[in-house]
Amino acid sequence: MTAHCQSTAVLALSDIAVSYEGSRILRGVNLEVPRSGLVCLMGRNGVGKTTTLKAIMGLARLDTGAITLAGTELAGLSTPDRARLGIGYVPQGREIFPHLTVWENLKISLLAHGLKEDSALDRALELFPILKEFLRRKGGVLSGGQQQQLAIARALVTDPKVLILDEPTEGIQPNVIDMIGETLLKIKKEGRVSILLVEQYVDFCLDVGDSFYIMDRGSIVAAGGIDELTDATIKQHLAV
Repeated sequence: MTAHCQSTAVLALSDIAVSYEGSRILRGVNLEVPRSGLVCLMGRNGVGKTTTLKAIMGLARLDTGAITLAGTELAGLSTPDRARLGIGYVPQGREIFPHLTVWENLKISLLAHGLKEDSALDRALELFPILKEFLRRKGGVLSGGQQQQLAIARALVTDPKVLILDEPTEGIQPNVIDMIGETLLKIKKEGRVSILLVEQYVDFCLDVGDSFYIMDRGSIVAAGGIDELTDATIKQHLAV
């Protein structure tokens, strides 16, 4: 990978390979998230999208390849260290703390990063105003859409360089999907946070994305600007 690539990409995956129990899951994946860009990683179920995110977070060990964040090589760093370097990760299933209130969920994220940044909290609540109404409510009693907003807000309060979202529209009602889409566009426009979005909902990607990568069997099989995502490509690689 050239120095030029590393300077324009806030997150760069270079030829990464991952195996589980002797089976190769990722095969030479190259992917870049540019500064202030929103990149959609797409593909059918079971092609390696979540494993790619786990590799970025240090939850899946690389066989080969390199991952850099703002030019810093992540090899050998723990998951908490990667988060502290500037990765906000919202996994599939959200993984909020159900027995803690909304406020406690947000504060614990700050504490885990050693931050006392009240302005970041205010900004997250501005982006997701519904959470203001539920600050004293336990996370577990929120609807799926509200939990997803809490999970994204919790990642944002750490002021990450990159926000990584794994299937944020899954199991969520259409009006909340629209609202999350509008919020991602707002974040993108602010220009402080780059976004890597794993998503199967093609229309959502077309609405919010700048560029796309499509995976199949652990490899990137198509990539380009979001306006280059043709019906033929969707039919070949994404239609179920």
